[in-house]
Formats: sequence, structure tokens, C-alpha cells
Amino acid sequence: GWLDAHYDPVANLYTFSSCIALADLHGDGDNKLVVGDLGTGAGNTKLKVYRGIGLLSENTLLDLPTGLVSFLMDQHEPRTPAIAVASGPFIYIYKNLRPYFKFTLPFLEVNTLEQDVWSQARQVSKAPITVICLAVHVAKADIPLSVRSLRFLMLEPQEMETYVNLHKQQPIRRQTVITCIGTLKKNMVDEDAVSCLVVGTESQDVYILDPEAFTILSKMSLPSVPTLMDVTGQFDVEFRIIIACRNGNIYILRRDSPKPKYCIELCSHPVGLVRMGKNVVVGCAQETLQGYTQKGKKLWTAYLPAPVTTMAVLDLPTRGFQAVLVALANCEVHVYRDKNLVSTIKTPDVVSSICFGRYGREDGTLIMTTKGGGLIVKILKRTAVFDERDSAPGPPLAQSIRLNVPKKTKLYVDQTMRERENAVAMHRAFQMDLSRLRLAAARTYVKALESSLTPVSASLAEPLKMNAVVQGLGPSFKLTLNIQNTAVCRPVMNLAVSFLYDDRLYRMRTAFFKIPLLVPGLNYPIDTFVECLSEKGISDIIKVFVLREGKSVPLLTAHINMPASEGLALN
Repeated sequence: GWLDAHYDPVANLYTFSSCIALADLHGDGDNKLVVGDLGTGAGNTKLKVYRGIGLLSENTLLDLPTGLVSFLMDQHEPRTPAIAVASGPFIYIYKNLRPYFKFTLPFLEVNTLEQDVWSQARQVSKAPITVICLAVHVAKADIPLSVRSLRFLMLEPQEMETYVNLHKQQPIRRQTVITCIGTLKKNMVDEDAVSCLVVGTESQDVYILDPEAFTILSKMSLPSVPTLMDVTGQFDVEFRIIIACRNGNIYILRRDSPKPKYCIELCSHPVGLVRMGKNVVVGCAQETLQGYTQKGKKLWTAYLPAPVTTMAVLDLPTRGFQAVLVALANCEVHVYRDKNLVSTIKTPDVVSSICFGRYGREDGTLIMTTKGGGLIVKILKRTAVFDERDSAPGPPLAQSIRLNVPKKTKLYVDQTMRERENAVAMHRAFQMDLSRLRLAAARTYVKALESSLTPVSASLAEPLKMNAVVQGLGPSFKLTLNIQNTAVCRPVMNLAVSFLYDDRLYRMRTAFFKIPLLVPGLNYPIDTFVECLSEKGISDIIKVFVLREGKSVPLLTAHINMPASEGLALN
């Protein structure tokens, strides 16, 4: 269902999904691709704008971008959106692809004891000693240290005095940085409505900024540092901010509530977060995709074949179709509708950022950047039809239907009561039996290794593998041994093969072989003939030993269960 529009493996675009956006920057209905490029080293960060398959413009960024969004600041004509780039403690606003405004996050409260330490350091000649003594007490306080003090504590003792003398005259400040950014409609749901900026910070706060004056309209607190964000609603009416945090939980903030309203506890850390209608879809580090309601109730889990690298929403309002795009580390992009896999896209490299929307004048455009810096553009066919059924292998849909479980019987209730009353004793007995089983298995394994009773060598010097095949009905059997050197490049020399058997039951033409050389990777078959002497149809074990010249302990041992001689039994 996808057309390959463009692929440039050397586009030199290194970015994440949070730093990529599609926007109609000139108000002419021709959407551009805006990318916050992280570059390959210091000073290479740029704000790039693409039109079609060519680079339209680029601006140098002062620091690494953590997020990028396009939003309308005002109602003025023409309705051209601005670009907000979050970087460090700043938000750089670009209008008409030119720098327009720089917003700085407010400074955080500084520990009063830390302020006293640095003010005292201005007056005391032996400043470092004073700072060291008091810094220990400050570190135990509720308010964290400033960057200046943290850097000071990392210095060697001989460098401390110079550092203090350099910085002690400047006022002490504590500033946070932006970790994620999003947009929230101000008072209308229209696509071209004015939007506020929503910013998550390292200080575990969320700020909502006015789009014109860039004042803080609202501040909310979180129990952990936000990393991923999805925003819906209108600031003046009702809104929800869904935030994935560094502690592995997802929190949902609502209007008029400074603290999270709901919390979703995940079994592993979230690496992708999107909203599908009224549900939240989370990609987790344990290779799972999970669906939740906005109140935190788990709906479903889909298991993935590889770790998630990034996620995005595939939204086609003209067809009324919504799905989740999940980029995986195995060079695939999966399209999920709820828990059903409806499409799979193969990519030439691991996808690091993904975006779906209107690009140029084409509505269904999928834009991806790869780990190696490539740019991929695909267009969804207008005739494409996604199958509603799950194309992934696995259990049938009927498995998720609830069973009509019968009522509890008296026997079941009695058994439950017994388990409750004797839970500790039953658990201890089970653990004791399990430990004994593990001990017996370990002892047998060690014994087998020490006496070389296994058909695979435990020695790293002579890594060998052997298997045996018996052919024939009797009284004569053909015995074939297949010996292989499993080393990568080292041959094994001077080996011997010996057979141990009951001479009253069997006779062998050759019971001893010498192997001068075993080349790695090749299979060496050794054939010998065994004749059964018993007329009673009795069978026994023939032991095979692979020996090294000069050593009494065998490298390998195999026990061959010989079949009964059917030829003699018939006689």
C-alpha cells in the first residue's frame, strides 16, 4: 500500500521524532518538512527545512534540540505558523524561518545555605575549605545544588581555589532544562487555531506558555522527570496532558489540577507514547505495545519481534482511519490498529524518527530518518486498504473471549481454605523439593563433565562433538561414528577412538582407531562392523571413548544402545 517516493541514504539527518514536524510555513498550502538536526558533533546542530526532496533553508542552532513543534501564535493574516525549538533552558521561536524570540525558563529556588556558603566564600581567604565543609551539609538538603556547586565538588583539591576565585563574585542561580515540548489549542479546536506551548522540564515541572506574550499561564508538578508528551483539548475549556516519565510511569494532568489526576504504572520503561482517540498506546522497553484508557485501565498487549525505536500516529481524517506506526530495531515499521498488525514496512536501515501527515500537497506521506542519517519518503496509495484482521502470527481472536466459568464447588472452596491455612508450609515444601531437584541435577551434570560422560567436549582446548549411527538387523551391524572439531580455526591432532564392549555378546573387526588430524568444521565418519554372538536376542551397551595421546581421562564418551539381533531371533 506504499509508494517509494524518495530515499537518500546520505542526507546526513540525525534526529528523533520529537524534533521533526510538517508545517505550512508560507501559508500557500504547500507543507514543508522541518527538522532539528542533531548533527554528528559539537556545533553541527541545525534547523533544516525541506521542500519536496531538496533542502530549502537551514539555520544554525546554538545547542542540541530536545523538541520541535509548529504552532500559530496569533490571528494575523497570512496564517503562517511559527517554529518553536526547545534547547537547554531556552525556547527559540522562528517566524518566516527567521529568529523571532527567545524564551528562557524561570530560575529555580536556590538553597539558602548554599547562598550563604558562596557569599561567605567572597569574604574568606581560604574559601575552598569553607565551601567544602558547608557543601556537605547542603548536599543533604531538600533543594538540590546549583550547577556551579556540583562542578566544584567534582574538581581536584588543587583546582578548587582557582574555581572559587573565578566564580565567587557572580550571583548564584539554579536553572533547569527542557526535556519535552508540545502544543495545546488555546480556545478553539480548529486546525488553524492559536496554540499554547506545553513544556516539560528536568525539575519535574510542566509549564503552559501564552503564545503571544510568552508568560506562564499554568504550572503543574510531576513525581518524576517527563520524557514523552501528548496533549489534547483546549486550555480555556478542558485539556489532558499525557506524560511518560523517567520513573517508568505515565501521568495524566487535567485542567485545574496542579498534580497528576491518574497514574499508569508500566512493567518496563516507556520508549514511545501516542494517543489514539480516547486511548493511550505505549511502546515499552520489553518489546511490547500496550493500550490503556485515559483513566489507566489496561486494554491489551501486543508482543513485538524487536525493541521499539520510535512511534507516531498515522491519521487519515479523510478516510476516518487511525493507526499507530511503530519503528523497530530490526529495520521494520509496523502499523497497528488497536492490537492488530495491519501492515509491515521494510526499511534499509533502523528508523530513528518517524512522521506522518501532509507533505507538499500529498496528504498521506510517511517521512522517516534512519540511524545512519538517511531520509526515506513514502506515500500511501489512495487505493490502499488495510485489513482489519491481525496479520501477525499468534493465537486466534477467539482466545480473548471470556469463558463461561462454572460456579465454585465445595471441593474447590475446601482446597482453597486448606491452601490459605497451610500456605507457608506448602511453599516451604515446594521450595525444598525444587532445591533438591536442582542440586541433584547440578551434581549429575558436574559428574558428567568431570568424567567426560557427555558426547560434547567440555574442554576449550579440544572442542569436539560426536554422534553414532547403528545400521542393520543383525547378526551383523554397521556402526558409524561422526566426529567433528567445533573450533573456529584450530585443528586437533593425535586422537584415538576406542570401543569397550562385552566380548561374550559382541565381536568387532576393529576396536581401536587413530585420528592424526581433525580439521575444524568438517565431519569425520568412522565405520566399523559389529557381530552379535548371542542367539538369545540379548542387546547391550557399547561404550565409545575419544582419547588424547598421553592422557588417561577421555575427551568424549558415548553410550550406544545396540538393538536386539532380529536375524538370530528369527533363526
